[in-house]
Amino acid sequence: MKKIAFLSMLLLPFLSSKAQMNMSCCMPTTATEKYALNLNDKNFVSAHAEPLPYTYTGAGADISYKAADGTDAHAWEIKAAKPTPYYIFVIHEWWGLNDYIKKQSEQLANDLGVNVIALDLYDKQVASTREDATKYMQSVKTERAMAIIKGAYNYVGSSAKVFTIGWCFGGGWSLQTSIEGGKQAVGCMMYYGQPEKDVNRLKTINCDIVGFFGNLDQWPSPAVVDQFVKDAAAAGVKLSVNRYEANHAFANPSNPNHNQAATDDAYAKVLAFVKARMN
Repeated sequence: MKKIAFLSMLLLPFLSSKAQMNMSCCMPTTATEKYALNLNDKNFVSAHAEPLPYTYTGAGADISYKAADGTDAHAWEIKAAKPTPYYIFVIHEWWGLNDYIKKQSEQLANDLGVNVIALDLYDKQVASTREDATKYMQSVKTERAMAIIKGAYNYVGSSAKVFTIGWCFGGGWSLQTSIEGGKQAVGCMMYYGQPEKDVNRLKTINCDIVGFFGNLDQWPSPAVVDQFVKDAAAAGVKLSVNRYEANHAFANPSNPNHNQAATDDAYAKVLAFVKARMN
């Protein structure tokens, strides 16, 4: 009995350490992975009203290019009427690259005279129900998403100047896309979504950020936005935060219940932000 107790005492630190290692391996490590944990919250899921049927018939075309992992990536591209080095990378909300995102991309292209590429982080999967959206968002792996993003930068070439924009799921990925862009990134626009909490990573962004957040939102909450402001200041990053008395997804292109006043105000600020950074 004494021998068993003695062996147990010897093994306990090892087992405890191993358990902690296993737990850390399973815990999300990136900002976007942490945001995906919201899918376990029924309130988060129900905050997204299912989009109404809509078919886009405007400009643009499906394209494919090589992701950084060597496989094909897909996107929707709208080319500017006149040659320009400026691009906007659009990152879809949690429904995927649907026709509402294509419509929003066309509006940005027309209003700003830039090339627009709507990236597809779901690899051609598009949801129309909350259940499918939950499944597709959960399936996104950081390595694959980064490969798609890096491939998009390779596709546009080293002389391209890139803005990024996204909503909810895409808001956090807009920030990550600008960080990955290095000197090619000229402006980041994020509608809610997960802020980057690693100050050292935030320091590597090469452009200004403008964010749009709802005071009634919990994904992220006003407290998380407050911390983002502090982290950006600590990183020496210029961040402009705009807050609205609105709920989550208030400006999502696919949201049939979006807040029109807040959406219009935010979009006007998006246009001003981009125009101020175009030579």
